[in-house]
Amino acid sequence: MTYSSSSKRTRAIALRNYFSPFGNKLIQVGFVNGDQMQQALSQSRTSGQSLIDVLESLTGQQLPPDLVRQYKKHHLFELKVLYGVECLDPEISPINNNQMSHLIDTLIPIDICRRYQLIPLQREDKQPPVLLVAMVDPENLEAQDDLNRILRPKGIELQRMVITPTDYQRLIDQYLDEQVKKEETKKSEAKVDVSINLENLDFNLEETADEVEDDLGAANDAQGAPIISLVNKILARALQDGISDIHVEPQEEFLRVRYRKDGVLQQPFDPLPKKITPAVVARFKIMADLDIAEKRLPQDGKIRRMFQGRKVDFRVSSLPSRYGEKVCLRILDNSATQLGLDKLISDESTLAIVRELAARPFGLILVTGPTGSGKSTTLYSILAERNNPGVNISTAEDPIEYSLDGITQVQVIREKGMNFASILRAFLRQDPDVILVGETRDPETAKTAIEAALTGHLVITTLHTNDAAGAIARLDEMGIEPFMISGGLLGVVAQRLMRRVCGECRIAYNPTHEELARFGLSASNEEEITFYKANTLNPEQINEARANGTLCPKCTGIGYKGRVGVYEVMRNSERLENLINTGATTDRIKEVAVEDGMVTLLAYSLNLVRQGHTTLEEVERVTFTDSGLEAELKAKRKSGLICRTCNAELKPEWLDCPYCTTSRFSD
Repeated sequence: MTYSSSSKRTRAIALRNYFSPFGNKLIQVGFVNGDQMQQALSQSRTSGQSLIDVLESLTGQQLPPDLVRQYKKHHLFELKVLYGVECLDPEISPINNNQMSHLIDTLIPIDICRRYQLIPLQREDKQPPVLLVAMVDPENLEAQDDLNRILRPKGIELQRMVITPTDYQRLIDQYLDEQVKKEETKKSEAKVDVSINLENLDFNLEETADEVEDDLGAANDAQGAPIISLVNKILARALQDGISDIHVEPQEEFLRVRYRKDGVLQQPFDPLPKKITPAVVARFKIMADLDIAEKRLPQDGKIRRMFQGRKVDFRVSSLPSRYGEKVCLRILDNSATQLGLDKLISDESTLAIVRELAARPFGLILVTGPTGSGKSTTLYSILAERNNPGVNISTAEDPIEYSLDGITQVQVIREKGMNFASILRAFLRQDPDVILVGETRDPETAKTAIEAALTGHLVITTLHTNDAAGAIARLDEMGIEPFMISGGLLGVVAQRLMRRVCGECRIAYNPTHEELARFGLSASNEEEITFYKANTLNPEQINEARANGTLCPKCTGIGYKGRVGVYEVMRNSERLENLINTGATTDRIKEVAVEDGMVTLLAYSLNLVRQGHTTLEEVERVTFTDSGLEAELKAKRKSGLICRTCNAELKPEWLDCPYCTTSRFSD
């Protein structure tokens, strides 16, 4: 459409009357034309974006500061007229951040501020007192009701002001940033001094009988008994460093203390003098209520202490050895563990299968793996997802490792005849929906568990096997009839924990053909994948890097930080039921499970390598087995997914492998 000169002038006059003075100013200085201004106004109204953001996006250039200031002045005037209250411009009327933070901490909670986009500014001590609150929407009746509910019992009146969304967000961000800084400072100040200086410790063997504070912060008490202080520092440092196990090991010439972190043992400080071995062991035994006079038999106990405001349990085991009693402590720190299947299982399809099994009304779910592979965390994550008022959950445990509200937890006491089997039988008279059995390690418990699964209950328990398919053979060894296994078993979850490669200092590299072939991988399939190695330093390199200021702040030279779960989920099927009933071998069961879509531990861990979460070295350390690789390759060859010679992936239409001329796709 074209306009005559007179019609263009008429349209320009109409647009000037249509726009605000600020809009006309933008057109006058040539920042936008009338059509662009009209488009920006329409887009701002429909999207809720700031007009300035829309204009800058539309024109591709920033608005000059003087025009931004003019727009804000005009916008605040419009808000004042619209809401009939005073407006706040922090650039003209500076805010007392300390007073604002104090009011949020003591009077108007931060969740109220964020929910209604408001911020308390100051309290005026009038009669009655008045609280000044800046609000993005002063007419929000729900916000006013919540504010008055807080203020009226205290005799305080509410006075509203209007603030732009941009200024509100800036003020709330300032508050949140300040809270983060305070929290970091608090954590830093709360840290216990866990440095062990042997020169300043006067080891008096008679002092081990003294009482000790329940709070491990007593490690900072320079006046405390030296042995007590030393033991507390060993425990406190383990908690601060996220350790899972502590090993106190008498050697021929010294006492060695080692920590297990992320599944790997490490020695955090120099060996201790051999002469203090009896005193240190006795201190641990006293804390765990063990018999210090009994040194020829193994003993088990528990230590419960407070550390930085949280309760922590240590499961203690003493064992007579050649050079004295070895003490091993497992740390059970509930506050350090986040429950939830989605926090454990990274693969979406595997997560969906486990959740589908856990949602069944009855049947048996087995979680298998070695000690320290995270089985208990998986069990409790399943319970956390099923835990609601409509479900009756009971657990039998030894020991009770996590506390969950709303469920009945029972501690095994073998001395009184309360073992897993007897507790499980009692549960069946308590109308349960879901039953957790901490560990199935004897035929009586296994039979009772599978009978409960067959009679309308969901039973989840752990079993010690190397992989998912091995659970069938283990139940068979316990004397469970094959028809009971096939009828009651829903599925088996095998798992491991791998160290997560440090994302800050990991090293990208290209594996050789030989390295890839060792894991059943083909170089042709992995060309576009980035593989990583851990930047692991030896103690001398760590000290040098620390001195140079080049030590990785995240992993401190270890090359790994944290752990990631590896899962193999075998879901029961009609084919597997037939195999179980006919007494098929473990290898055959695993082969069929892979054909049915089961992702093996090896395949899952290699996927984690491809995603950059871990390394091939970790795969070899944790999940690599010849039988696992052979089962993986055998199933792929049988289904025609890979070449029978070079393991290259093949497309369905190929009859010959394009990567090696001696191999054919089919016989």
